[in-house]
Amino acid sequence: MDALVIGASGLLGQALLRQLIGEGQYPAATVLPRERLGIDGCEVRELDFMNKNALYRLLSEERPPYIYYLGGQGSAALSRKDPEQTAEQNILGTLRFLEIVHSIEDYYPRILLSSTAEEYGTVRGREEPLTEDSTLRPDSVFGVTKACQTMLGSVYARTYGMGIVTARTFSCIGPGLSPEHLIADLVMKVAEIEAGFRTPVLHVRNTALRRDHIDVRDAARAYQLIAEKGFAGEVYNVAGGKAVSVLEIVELLRSLSRETFILETEDTGAGTAVAGDITKLRKDTGYAPEYSLEETLHTMLDRCRRSFGME
Repeated sequence: MDALVIGASGLLGQALLRQLIGEGQYPAATVLPRERLGIDGCEVRELDFMNKNALYRLLSEERPPYIYYLGGQGSAALSRKDPEQTAEQNILGTLRFLEIVHSIEDYYPRILLSSTAEEYGTVRGREEPLTEDSTLRPDSVFGVTKACQTMLGSVYARTYGMGIVTARTFSCIGPGLSPEHLIADLVMKVAEIEAGFRTPVLHVRNTALRRDHIDVRDAARAYQLIAEKGFAGEVYNVAGGKAVSVLEIVELLRSLSRETFILETEDTGAGTAVAGDITKLRKDTGYAPEYSLEETLHTMLDRCRRSFGME
């Protein structure tokens, strides 16, 4: 076992496994009993990351040199429905994990904690693009718990000399993205228009909204670089480095589409921009993105086309 990915069933977790396997590693992955992985070249373990005894047994017996901790509740929307569970998993779960690693004698793995740009929360225009030192103003329970997770990692790195780094990740997109995500929804609708399943009209409420998106394959590569080269106790933005509006994404999809469509919009919302500065990531790890936004959208659109039997 060259590395362990805890909580590997999501979009980023699966991309990370493929990244590690592609680099010649043999990683292990943990999933919850109800989850499944269809990835060759890795060992899969069923594990509830909140089960302290099971987690201790796994880590003390296998002692993986790299641990990517993606466990926890990962949705701001769900945190509004169940804030207590979100706090328990993201704060107590992280604390429990770090304590377990710290308690294992003569064990000093490199640990990457996966966090989110939701830590930044409310962003003021003059602060964009956001650096790792930008003020945190989380505006959801989810964002608060992830900020706590990041601070716990920093405390354990400083206090106990543990090799902990944190990846503060912006919007990851790519094939397999949840249909609840706006971009996945837009891509699917364009594919439906091409397949003749939808009238050639795209309804978008707010085209001025601007967000920073990164291809999930680039994010996975950034995770590996941060784990291997990042400085202990530090936080790294994992982002595309540029805020892109929904209108720009629609226009890219229009250029990729095999059918013409009409855009209908209300544009009732504000055009708040959220972009991440990746200067620190580049400097400390040598990271450089490989995929443009157009390439990512093209890959997503092609997968949707195949699902409809189109080549």
